[in-house]
Amino acid sequence: MRIVIQRVLNASVSINNKVHSAISKGFLLLVGVTQTDTQEDVEWLANKVCSLRVFDDEEGVMNKSIQDIDGEILAVSQFTLMASYKKGNRPSYIRASSPDHSLPLYNSFVDKLKQLLNKDIATGVFGADMKVSLTNDGPVTICMDSKNKE
Repeated sequence: MRIVIQRVLNASVSINNKVHSAISKGFLLLVGVTQTDTQEDVEWLANKVCSLRVFDDEEGVMNKSIQDIDGEILAVSQFTLMASYKKGNRPSYIRASSPDHSLPLYNSFVDKLKQLLNKDIATGVFGADMKVSLTNDGPVTICMDSKNKE
C-alpha cells in the first residue's frame, strides 16, 4: 500500500459538484493499493499514520500526533499512486489492484483508523470521479509505502 499524507487546515471531496465529505485540521490521505497488499500492510500504515508526529507543540516543534491534537482524517482512494512511469510518457497502472482486492483493504484501512482514533473517518467514494480541495498546512506532505518502510 502506498499513501500520501498531507497535513491540512481543511480538506473536502466533492462529487458531481456537491461536497461529499469535509474535515478541518488533520490529514488528507490519498490511498493506493497493489495486488500484493494484505491486512499486514493495512495495520502497519494505519498505526504509522496515527502515531506520526507532524503537528506543532507549544514551542512550534513538530512533536504531536493526530491523536494528540484530536485531528480529523479524510481518506481518499487513489489508484494512480501506483503508476509506473519508467517506460514512455503514458503512465501504466498495472500495479494498481483490482477493485475486488483493493476495496476491502481500503475499507479495512479506514476501519482501522477509526478504531485507533476512536472517531469517524471521512472518505471519498471508491471509484468515483472526485474533486479534492485542501489547504495544506506547512506545507507538510509525506509519502509512505508499506513495501518500503523507511
